[in-house]
Amino acid sequence: MIGAVLLLAAVGYVLGLLFATGPAGLVIAVGVAIFMSAGSYLYGDRLVLASTRAREVGPQEEPRLHNIVEGLAIAAGIPTPRVHVIPERALNAFATGRDPEHASIAVTEGLLGSMNRVELEGVVGHELAHVVDRDILLGTVLATLVGAVVLISESFMRAWWWGGVRGRRGGDARGGGADALLFMIGFLFLILAPIAGSLIRLAVSRQREYLADAQGALLTRYPPGLASALRKIQASAGIPMHAANNATAHLWMNQPSRLEGERMGTLERLFATHPPIEERIRRLEEM
Repeated sequence: MIGAVLLLAAVGYVLGLLFATGPAGLVIAVGVAIFMSAGSYLYGDRLVLASTRAREVGPQEEPRLHNIVEGLAIAAGIPTPRVHVIPERALNAFATGRDPEHASIAVTEGLLGSMNRVELEGVVGHELAHVVDRDILLGTVLATLVGAVVLISESFMRAWWWGGVRGRRGGDARGGGADALLFMIGFLFLILAPIAGSLIRLAVSRQREYLADAQGALLTRYPPGLASALRKIQASAGIPMHAANNATAHLWMNQPSRLEGERMGTLERLFATHPPIEERIRRLEEM
């Protein structure tokens, strides 16, 4: 969180230098972040559910799922989240909501049809752990901060391309060579800032997945249930996720749309939203 805030502040500071506006760039960057954070805090869960075509279901439609969610919510000491089903064949699930009082859990039709009770309990326990630990709020704020970095950086690039940074393009501004060097350094920083922000967000996402696995296993008191569910999810990784996209990939139980048998390379691991599923299973087996 500190790293994401400092990165956003640095982008605003660099923009202030490039536009010769002093601290105005920093103030604008913080203002954009606050505005985006407020919007995602209040309406982010609705947008995510709508983007995945999730449909809220009652106890009469999915009694087994409701029974598991209600029982584990009581064990966790939180209100029962709203329950949704996603019309997808892939095996996956996610939780959303800014706090336990506004939480929702969504599972795919494929997951419901493939999991036995203890496996489904493991999945629900994992998602409830995200709710209890406020991971959804953390992920939303981080995603917003990184989104602000990307938005501000891209806006600068467009302004520069269309001549918005007057006197700085071409290196012949009033500051001469020093001014051109400053511009090039700032320009390079604004290109790399979104990449650095994404690495921060994804690193946090991967660590919180490990924690949710552990917390969920403690909640159900049966780590093999979640481990077995993860094996089934891994075996079905070749089924595409039509509702998945880059903006919501970190919310899912497992990184969506991966091909079966594909292994992550070093560079891909850096930009993965989830840790390797084999490592998650190994840690559960050691509990």
